[in-house]
Amino acid sequence: MRTQQIVLAAIEQDLKMAGLPPLGWYDVLLELERAAGGKLRPYEIEERTLLAQHNLSRLLDRMEKAAFVRREMFSEDGRGRWVVITEAGVGMRKRAWTVYASALQRHLGNKLDDAQADQLAELLAALSRNS
Repeated sequence: MRTQQIVLAAIEQDLKMAGLPPLGWYDVLLELERAAGGKLRPYEIEERTLLAQHNLSRLLDRMEKAAFVRREMFSEDGRGRWVVITEAGVGMRKRAWTVYASALQRHLGNKLDDAQADQLAELLAALSRNS
């Protein structure tokens, strides 16, 4: 947990220094971009990102205000809403990735040789399959 906190804090700092939103925004935008039609229901975003519902609601409000997402009525029942990525959201996710990828390399990749990186990837994949 300590290593995770150190690496994530360093990545968050790199994003902040580049004038980009926090990593949680990137995660939401990435999941929306991956989804069919660029849209998900809030509970689907919650499941895919592991963000708590109360945190996600506030995050989506901020992202909508920044025009990276918009909310649309869910036509089947009229009560729920889709969260849809906008063109601005796609652009932001791409800009953030350039900083994020560089930060991952600097704070994690440069500290492992290829064999260690492969071993870490295998271990993390095994843990995620077994949970």
